[in-house]
Amino acid sequence: MKVLVLMGSDSDYKTVEPGLKFFDEFNIEYQVRVCSAHRTPHIAADLAANAKSNGFRVIIAAAGKSAHLAGVIAAHTILPVIGIPVKTSDLGGMDSLLSTVQMPSGVPVATVAIDGGKNAAILAAQILALGSEDLSLKLEQFKRDMEQQVIQKDMEINKK
Repeated sequence: MKVLVLMGSDSDYKTVEPGLKFFDEFNIEYQVRVCSAHRTPHIAADLAANAKSNGFRVIIAAAGKSAHLAGVIAAHTILPVIGIPVKTSDLGGMDSLLSTVQMPSGVPVATVAIDGGKNAAILAAQILALGSEDLSLKLEQFKRDMEQQVIQKDMEINKK
C-alpha cells in the first residue's frame, strides 16, 4: 500500500512535508513527484493512469494558483485523489482552494484545507486502513493520543 504524492512545483514541498513526516511515523510507503497540470500535462496524466498498476492506492496532489493538478489526476484514475490547495501570495490560497474543490460531477477530488498537508496524509492513511487492521489500530491510537493531549491542556489551563 503506497501513496503517490504529487506537487505542481518543488516550492510546494513545504506544504506536503508535514504529511510525509506523518507517513514516516506510520510506516506508510510513498513516492513524491513534481509534475504540472499545465507544463507537463502528459506526464501528469501518465502518472495518474499508471498509479494503480504501480502499487499506489491513494494519490495526493498539491498545487497553487489555478491548482488544476488534482483534477487532472482525478480525470485519469479510479484511485481516490486528495487535493491540497497551496497558499498563494495573490489571494492567500482561496484561488487554489476553489480550483481544487470545484470539480464536475463524476470526477471527485477530496479536498483538505489550504496548506493541509498533514490532514491529507491522515485522510490517505484512513483510506489505506480500510484494508489494513494494523494501520487501523495505529490510527485509533493516534486519535486516543490526540484526545489525551487536549485533556492534558485543559487540565493545565484550569490550574492557572
